[in-house]
Amino acid sequence: MSGRAPPPLNALRTFEVFARHGSMTRAATELCVTHGAVSRQIAALQASLGVALVTGPRHALTLTETGAKLAEGLTPAFSAIKDAVEAARQGVAREIEISCLGTFALKWLIPRLPSFLEVHPDVRVRVSESYAPVDYRRDRFDGAIRIVEPDQVHVRTEATPFLAQHQGPVGSPSMVAQLPTIEALASAPRLHSATFRRAWSVWAELAGVTLPPATMEREFAHNHSLVEAAIAGLGVGIAPWAFVAPDVMAGRLAAPFGFVERPSRFVFLRPEGRKDAAVDAFRDWLVAEGARSPSPPIPWTNPGG
Repeated sequence: MSGRAPPPLNALRTFEVFARHGSMTRAATELCVTHGAVSRQIAALQASLGVALVTGPRHALTLTETGAKLAEGLTPAFSAIKDAVEAARQGVAREIEISCLGTFALKWLIPRLPSFLEVHPDVRVRVSESYAPVDYRRDRFDGAIRIVEPDQVHVRTEATPFLAQHQGPVGSPSMVAQLPTIEALASAPRLHSATFRRAWSVWAELAGVTLPPATMEREFAHNHSLVEAAIAGLGVGIAPWAFVAPDVMAGRLAAPFGFVERPSRFVFLRPEGRKDAAVDAFRDWLVAEGARSPSPPIPWTNPGG
């Protein structure tokens, strides 16, 4: 048994956070410390171990091979510590963080969330917004909701599909009243979301529609902005039913041509092999809510097509 003292736990923790983010600034934000404090902790860890863990200029540090191997072992270790601490807090309210697509959170998840909290008053759910791919070698949230294509694979992740994907053209009632045919629809300003720029082409292929070049296009950062722009009459957008159902049913949006089903699904992603009763309960609730959530009542129609 070596008599050498282990490196400081705080330095290991700081290095693990930096390795996950690949950024001193983002590591400092997560740890609520300064950029300089992160740099000093990593320097101290390197001195303690006697090896180089990072390389490159100060503003663009990357992991060395040794640093990458150390980080690969530290992330599951710190996750295990987190799980052990949560297990010790039995009887204390458990908080889980769910990373979610912003528009889905606003239009589908949050309106239904009270029913989960009513049944599980001992669980607190913190919803964070993200559209980034999930990688539990880096990410520390407890679960994530994403749209997943059939051929997509997430390493070290348990994936549970819970809701079908339907999408179709939507616009303000006054605007779409002037667009009685697909040809007329195609001439209207097209709304796009930067998070899925292929929405129009994907919809057209599924619907069997040939679209001429757009006469005008307007792009927004996220789908919730696109939905609001459609409500405001700025154009017609292609949107998932889950994102627009409340507005269509309330009459703020119209979907005269209906929705087509996509092969992708809304999926709950959680770290593979990590036991957590609160996350289990949330996953099971999502599956039940997805089963109760009706498909769009407006089938796809192609007048004149």
